[in-house]
Amino acid sequence: MKLNELRDNAGATKPRKRVGRGPGSGMGKTAGRGIKGQKSRSGVAIKGYEGGQMPLYQRLPKRGFNKPNRKKYAVVNLGLIQKFVDAKKIDGGKPITEDVLVESGLVRRKLDGIRVLAKGEISGKLTLEVTGASKSAVEAVEKAGGSLNVTTAQAAE
Repeated sequence: MKLNELRDNAGATKPRKRVGRGPGSGMGKTAGRGIKGQKSRSGVAIKGYEGGQMPLYQRLPKRGFNKPNRKKYAVVNLGLIQKFVDAKKIDGGKPITEDVLVESGLVRRKLDGIRVLAKGEISGKLTLEVTGASKSAVEAVEKAGGSLNVTTAQAAE
């Protein structure tokens, strides 16, 4: 097989429907929109309209609030850190900082910092320096004989 012989399977792609291109196309004149009325015209916004009745999105109560400046942390589980240490992708002897976690490929990007959660087992003695950690993660690392430093004041929740 050569590159110029590559084809999609039969029926895998359909040509796009071109409306308003003359009577012979079967989609000419009104282009499938019918005759007259609001929906046949351009610039129609009718999705939430209920014929003058109060629309559903206005009848239901509004709840909640999205904080615009909320911090977004990259989340890492202890079990994954241990797995990377075992696979020699992270050196367990040296302090494990956020930059080390990014370089090893465990975390794609730091975002507002890295937060460690306690899912999984940790066997070695590790020194972690991260932005945030759960209380159970701190306890698990200290129980294994290591230490978990949280670099900002907002530590365990």
